[in-house]
Amino acid sequence: MGTNSVNRRDVVKATAAGLLAVPALGSLTSCATGGGEDTKAEKGEKTDKNPLGVKKDAGLQVYVFNGGYDDKYARFVSDMYEKQYTKAEVDQKRTERIATQVQPRIIKGDPPDVVNNSGAEMMSISKLVKNKQVSDVTELLDAPSWDDPDVKVRDTLVPGVVEMGQFGGDACYQLNIAQTVYGIWYSDRMLRDTLEAEYPKTWDDMLALCKKAKKKGLHGWTYPAGHPRYMFFSMYAMFGQAGGRKQLDAFDYLEPNAWKTDAVKQVFEAYEELLAKKYVLTGFDGKNAHIEAQTAWTKGKAVFIPDGSWVENEAKDTTPKDFGMRVGATPSLDKGDAMPFGTLYAPPGEPYIIPAKASNRQGGLEWMRMMYSKKAAVNLFHEVSSMPVVKGAIDGMKLPPGVESAQQAVKAAGDNIVIAFFKEWYADLWRVDFDAVVGKFMNGETSVKEAMNAMQKAADRTAEDPDVTKIKKS
Repeated sequence: MGTNSVNRRDVVKATAAGLLAVPALGSLTSCATGGGEDTKAEKGEKTDKNPLGVKKDAGLQVYVFNGGYDDKYARFVSDMYEKQYTKAEVDQKRTERIATQVQPRIIKGDPPDVVNNSGAEMMSISKLVKNKQVSDVTELLDAPSWDDPDVKVRDTLVPGVVEMGQFGGDACYQLNIAQTVYGIWYSDRMLRDTLEAEYPKTWDDMLALCKKAKKKGLHGWTYPAGHPRYMFFSMYAMFGQAGGRKQLDAFDYLEPNAWKTDAVKQVFEAYEELLAKKYVLTGFDGKNAHIEAQTAWTKGKAVFIPDGSWVENEAKDTTPKDFGMRVGATPSLDKGDAMPFGTLYAPPGEPYIIPAKASNRQGGLEWMRMMYSKKAAVNLFHEVSSMPVVKGAIDGMKLPPGVESAQQAVKAAGDNIVIAFFKEWYADLWRVDFDAVVGKFMNGETSVKEAMNAMQKAADRTAEDPDVTKIKKS
C-alpha cells in the first residue's frame, strides 16, 4: 500500500500547549465492502441556521458504547437534536459490543448515522479508513460552531483532537470528545493517612512505598488481568521518560528494533520487580476484570492502579466519599531519564465516527456539532467527571477530586505531554499484540527479553504487511 506522512512532534507540542488552556482507539478486521459515501443520503437546504444542510424530518440513529461513560451524556445531545429538529426522532442505542453490532451493518451498507467507536470491541479505525467505510468530517470541522457562528468548530477544540483523527493526510475520520488523562491512580486518604507517605517521584520510592504497604497487609498495585493492556496506561509515559520522544517516535513509525532498546528494557524490568516482590494484587481475569480490579482498589485492597480518567465515573458507586481520588504521573526510573517526572500520557479520547454510508450523514455531523457546544460539554463533565475537549467549557467550575487532580497533572506536565499515535494508526498492535504480550509478562510466563522480542516481532509484522497503510514521518 502507499504511505502517508505526518509530523508527530509538531502535533504533540501543539497538544501540550493547548492542554494548558483547558481545566482540565479495535481488533476486528473490516471486509472491504460497504465503502464510499452514500449519494442517496438524506440532505436538506443549507442556511445560516442549518449550515450542514440537515433534512429536518429525517430520523437519526446513534450507537453509544455502554462503558465507563454510560450514555446519558449522549442522550443530552440527542434531546438537543430533537428539540432543534422537532419532526426528527433520534434512535439512540447503547451496547458494550460495538463491533459485533455495528460492523456487519457497515459491511452491508446500512450503518447507524453516528457511532461511539469505543470499548473492548471497538472497530479498527485504520481499517475503516482504508476500506472507505467512514466519512471525512472536515465539513463539520469547517462549519460554524454551535455557540458562535463566527468561529469554526475546529477552532473550539483543544489541539490534538483533529490530528488524532488524521491518518497521514488532511482528511479527518474520527473525533474524540473527552480529554483522557492516563497514569497511576490512587487514594489520597490511603496515601496520607494509612501509609503516611507522599506520592513517589522515583521508582525506588515506589518500591519502598509498596514494601511499606505490604507490611500493613496491602498490595501496592492491582490491574485487570483480563484486560492487561491497561498496563500501557502507566508504562507508556515511562517509555518516554526513559528514552525520550525519539523512543516514542520509533514506536509510532514502526522503526526497526524500536521495542528492543535499553529504555524499553528498563521499563519492563521495573514492573518485573513489582511482580517478583509480590506487590501486585492479581486474579481479575474475566470480562469485567477492569471493574473488579477498580472495586478492589476503591475498597482499599491496593494502593495504585493504572487507569484512565473515566475511572472516577466508572467506579463512583464503590468509591468512598473521603477516598480522595488522584492521578499521579509515572515515577522516574533514574537521574538519567530523557524526560522528567511529570511527563504525562494525556490524549483526547472517546472516539466517534460517521459511517460513509450513513443514511443521515448530515444529521450525524450536526449531532456532533451539538456535542461540541459548550452546554453539551458542560453536561459531559457533570455526567462523567471527565474534561471535555471544548476550549474553556468548564473554566471556573468546581471540579471533583479526580478531574481536579487530572487538571493539575496536565498543568504540571507542561510541554511533556505524550500521545501514542501508533495506538490509533495500528490499533491491533496495541489492542491485540501488546495485550497478549503484557498479559503473559504480568503472569510471569515470559521474561523481559521475551516480551521485548515478541513486541518487536509484532511491530515488524505490521511494518511488512502490504495490506496495512503506513504513516511515515514527514
